[in-house]
Amino acid sequence: MRRSQGYAYQPLAQNPGPSGNHSHDALEEENERLADDLKNKIGALKSLTIDIGNEVRYQDKLLRGIDEDMDRTGGFLSNTITRVVRLGKGGHRNYMCYMFLFVMFVFFILFLIMKLR
Repeated sequence: MRRSQGYAYQPLAQNPGPSGNHSHDALEEENERLADDLKNKIGALKSLTIDIGNEVRYQDKLLRGIDEDMDRTGGFLSNTITRVVRLGKGGHRNYMCYMFLFVMFVFFILFLIMKLR
């Protein structure tokens, strides 16, 4: 599709003389040089596109692995929470007290370790 505005192409007049043949050869050389430049740029873009595709596949593989790890961790965490809730609902109130004392003991030990360093 050609644009009607700003289209500055004008075909060359066919000159039968030697000067017309010279300009035709110069245009052919220019076209071949531009075609080679375009070919080089297309090759670079193709290489870049292949690299991007490889990187996307690698990142997708990593994300799928993270997704599977998160699913496993979520299942483990939900099982643990279920056990803690079951333990808390049991008739033994002393377990929560023991857990609180254990946590306080661990924090106290960590405090002493940090203080002595």
